[in-house]
Amino acid sequence: MPEGRGSWGSKLGFLLAASGSAIGLGNIVFFPANAYTYGGGAFYLPYLIALFVIGIPLMILELGIGRMTRRSMPTALKLIGGTRAELAGWFGVLNAGIITMYYITLLGWVVGMLVGAARSLWQHAELAAFTPAPGALTEVGTFFFDMISGWCPVLFVVIVWLLNLLVVVKGARSIEAVVKIFVPLMWLIMIVLIVRGVTMPNGVQGIFFLFTPDVAAMTQPAVWKGAFSQMFFTLSLGFGIMTAYASYLPKKTDDVQSATTISLMNCSFEFIAGLAIFSLLFACAIVPKASTLSMMFWVVPEGITRIPVMAQAFGVLFFALLLVAGLTSSVSLVEAVVISLMDKFALQRRHVLIGVFGVGLTGSIAFALPTVVDTGLDHCGTFGLSLLDLVDHWAFGYGLLVCGLLEVVILGWLFDLRRLVAFINESARFKLGRSFVVLVRYVLPLLILTIVVLSIVEETGGLYGHRMATGSIRGLHIIAFGGWLVLGIGGAILLTLLRRRTPLEEAP
Repeated sequence: MPEGRGSWGSKLGFLLAASGSAIGLGNIVFFPANAYTYGGGAFYLPYLIALFVIGIPLMILELGIGRMTRRSMPTALKLIGGTRAELAGWFGVLNAGIITMYYITLLGWVVGMLVGAARSLWQHAELAAFTPAPGALTEVGTFFFDMISGWCPVLFVVIVWLLNLLVVVKGARSIEAVVKIFVPLMWLIMIVLIVRGVTMPNGVQGIFFLFTPDVAAMTQPAVWKGAFSQMFFTLSLGFGIMTAYASYLPKKTDDVQSATTISLMNCSFEFIAGLAIFSLLFACAIVPKASTLSMMFWVVPEGITRIPVMAQAFGVLFFALLLVAGLTSSVSLVEAVVISLMDKFALQRRHVLIGVFGVGLTGSIAFALPTVVDTGLDHCGTFGLSLLDLVDHWAFGYGLLVCGLLEVVILGWLFDLRRLVAFINESARFKLGRSFVVLVRYVLPLLILTIVVLSIVEETGGLYGHRMATGSIRGLHIIAFGGWLVLGIGGAILLTLLRRRTPLEEAP
């Protein structure tokens, strides 16, 4: 273990941290929305196939290279694949850094909604900055858009960044101490919400819909594409997080068991989130929508407003759950960037934290800017929300897939994959065989490339399937796409070319 990097105090701490990273905002709201869009129970079979075909194998790879090299993603890939591989690693980390910026902005908005839920969220009646079509927004939606059109979210963003720094200040040790509290708390709150949902009239009908498969729907390519995309995103693959976390593990650790445990914990949480969300929305006769933002900030909260008893208490619980789940994910994103810079340049943690805080906070504030660019809410409303939506489209929608594709190509073709498999098998109870090598070299690249191609084909109809005619939105689109390319590719080239002050040790 390189001096000063630290290590996990226990295997439980590592598993909680890794599962906490995987369990985030998307698990709670986006998975149920996807399940609804793709036929309820019909989504589960493709989802489970995706878990075993792409989710767990990629998790094993990321854990294996982190534990073998004792380094974060960029330097790990450099040790096993040379400069070209390091370039891909830095693209992944910088893409994760971009996602971190707007993810923390989302958490800042969650803080604002949590404060509102504890005070006047459902008594808010006026919409000062927007003039949407009549009936376009509920009271909760009104509160949300009014909130993001002011400057309070900037303060909330600063608070969330400071919370992240406090958690990662001592690396694995401080992260482990926090997740041992936060992860069980997430499960506890979710169970409370399930009990409330299924005990409401018609709540059980939502559960029936969730687990009743529509066989005809499973013949549609969109269902399979949605399931495989969801699996890739939900396990935090392509961020460099799992590789960084695995670099803190003891040398004798079972990566196959760890990857399976983390993946099953994450997917189990998604399943119970589906129980809670579907039972609640069906009981309140509200239709889910396949959008993280809409589900998070006004669809589910609107359902909570219709709970006959203690609606405000359950509203506070819901946003507290989002905040806790979001923090366990944002902490891992910040740590992936921090440890990558520490490994590359042999810098002390506190110096890297200062730089990451300055750059990250600046970016998060940009996504929180309240300037209204679309008073009719035809698209997003404020400059910050519009920019966030567009950057997410590229960094999350394409960046992670590209990172995953590069990762399997590097490990499958630029490196002797059998060497990594042999290393993993040294400590694994269930050994990886030749079929795993075939899966990584041939099947995974083809699957991920297919998802990317299908996504690009969808773009032919315009961004998000429609043309954006508004001049300001088109301008933001150019800024978002150009900024993503410059920061991701340009930054990756720059960081790859910069030299480390001390020689990098060879991989064992």
